[in-house]
Amino acid sequence: MSDIHREEMEYDVVIVGGGPAGLSAAIRLKQLDPNLTVVLLEKGSEVGAHILSGAVLDTSGLDALIPDWQARGAPITTEVVTDNFYILGQAGQMRIPNWPMPPLMDNHGKYIVSMANVCRWLATQAEALGVEIFPGMACSELVYGAKGEVRGVVAGEFGRNPDGTPGPSYEPGMVLAGKYVFLAEGVRGSLSKEVIARFDLSRGKEPQKFGLGMKEIWEIDPAKHRQGTVTHTMGWPLGRNAGGGGFIYHIENNQVYVGFVVHLNYENPHLYPYMEFQRFKHHPMVAELLKGGKRVAYGARAISEGGYQSMPKMVAPGVALLGCSVGMVNVPRIKGNHNAMLSGKAAAEAAFAAIAAGRRGDELADYEVEVRTGAIGKDLKRVRNVKPMWSKWGLVASLAFGGLDMWTNSLFGLSLFGTLGHGKTDAEATGKAKDFKPIDYPKPDGVLSFDRLTNVAFSFTNHDEAQPPHLKLKDPSIPIAVNLPQFAEPAQRYCPAGVYEVIAEEGKPPRFQINFQNCVHCKTCDIKDPSQNITWTTPQGGGGPNYPNM
Repeated sequence: MSDIHREEMEYDVVIVGGGPAGLSAAIRLKQLDPNLTVVLLEKGSEVGAHILSGAVLDTSGLDALIPDWQARGAPITTEVVTDNFYILGQAGQMRIPNWPMPPLMDNHGKYIVSMANVCRWLATQAEALGVEIFPGMACSELVYGAKGEVRGVVAGEFGRNPDGTPGPSYEPGMVLAGKYVFLAEGVRGSLSKEVIARFDLSRGKEPQKFGLGMKEIWEIDPAKHRQGTVTHTMGWPLGRNAGGGGFIYHIENNQVYVGFVVHLNYENPHLYPYMEFQRFKHHPMVAELLKGGKRVAYGARAISEGGYQSMPKMVAPGVALLGCSVGMVNVPRIKGNHNAMLSGKAAAEAAFAAIAAGRRGDELADYEVEVRTGAIGKDLKRVRNVKPMWSKWGLVASLAFGGLDMWTNSLFGLSLFGTLGHGKTDAEATGKAKDFKPIDYPKPDGVLSFDRLTNVAFSFTNHDEAQPPHLKLKDPSIPIAVNLPQFAEPAQRYCPAGVYEVIAEEGKPPRFQINFQNCVHCKTCDIKDPSQNITWTTPQGGGGPNYPNM
């Protein structure tokens, strides 16, 4: 469609993504120079609509950005007062004492928050400084300059027919160009993926690793509610089938966040992450807490877990990758929002200095140096071996050796293990179906556990059915010809929203169906498909989940 004419708007900095990284960058740019022109584009219907996180927030990033955030009314009020860690068996649990754990694992003094609401608040702070924020504006493609540098994005394209051709109400969108473009799309963003591939930014790095995080909000019996209590679990129901674990956070208003993370490097293609989450709620400890309560929201998203050794190069001509576009989650702490905010701040400072020096469209090398050698790099380097230990040696060994490694890194700045590698991608880790037994999952009871489609309704997801599907197959034959016989087509199970189905009708060959309207934008399919045949792209702006206070 090279003949499409688009209007163009020029800014100093164009930011893609209204999460903690993008908003922090926007705020910091305006703090440094109120005259800088800054635009932030968010694909959700509003800032916060696509934000899902645990979340226990380490406020160090916010402290550096807006030191008086409490006085400004940030929605960060529930301080952690009780911090529990359990290993679960099918019928019971064992409490792990806090004292052997390195200090970095302590959650006291942190806050249980809705990151969706924190981002909504950050957006008000950015707009008060003069940042232009455009929600419902998906960025569908990058725009390159004469020297191959990233110079902008196409945003706000609407009205294509399902086959991709322009429809009667077609709007071509606009080019928003900048001296620098920041990609803060979150995990596995489509534009970030393009930049990483085009500029070979992952060369020499370990493959990025991921987890699938699923979360429900429950209103529970006030007699069982303990505001400020944080509980993390490992073990059952996953056992040896996969790494991961559960979390329960008591927030205000007699609500709890109940969530579950499954590491996506699992081998057994019969594993059904969503049903593992539903089984988790039937553990006696969890079931007793939720008894008499009701689920009020659901969502899911992928989590970057590769850590220090998997971070790609973060800059290329004209562009910088921020936050989860790089992968800055501290896996044992289950925290990444603070690093996302610090990355936004660092990118803004590097761009400010470059623009002040009359530069544009080059590499912001100072940003890369700050991330790798500053607070973010130090935070991630001391826990770098926990994830590969868990993947290679299992839960018990990773607890022992991972704890030792975190202690030696914290006390002496060194590891007895050096830096361990991850090896395979999560897609490559998937085994053949013939080598594993299918897993028999109990049927959801509709009280504690729910089928996927019922739960997806509680993510308030919506896509215009008349638009082109944003989930694209490189080869439409692969799901039935390759993935079904070899891997029992795991897309039927790894998707937490029931997007993918194998339809078997009597007398007809099986067919692969994509229900893109259900998509909650978790990106798991783009990550875990063993044939790497599925590409997640942005739908029309505003489509997807509409999370209330995730």
